[in-house]
Amino acid sequence: QVQLVESGGGLVQAGGSLRLSCAASGRTFSTYHVGWFRQAPGKEREFVAAVSWNGRPTRYVDSVQGRFTISRDNAKNTVYLQMNSLKPEDTAVYYCAVAGVFSTRPQIYNSWGQGTQVTVSS
Repeated sequence: QVQLVESGGGLVQAGGSLRLSCAASGRTFSTYHVGWFRQAPGKEREFVAAVSWNGRPTRYVDSVQGRFTISRDNAKNTVYLQMNSLKPEDTAVYYCAVAGVFSTRPQIYNSWGQGTQVTVSS
């Protein structure tokens, strides 16, 4: 089973950037599709971005398209989420997860990390 650890969150001003990392243990990580999700207080967990097992294709929720970039380095067992032009509405706990099917649906994913907090001040 793959275990995931997110890092890179923090407090940033609107317009700033952060890069989140999702580090995985397990030799089978490179065979999984990986998704980033986020959950703000009082809201449901929502899809942010996904990357296929070999880096293509990728998919984004409309609200982050053009601002966020998902990528992976299978040699390092790590997936990244580069977040630019951050907005206060991006404030949430960000989670990564793996799935055997390329999907935007959180129900498809398993082996979730513990999350990393991103706070964007206005």
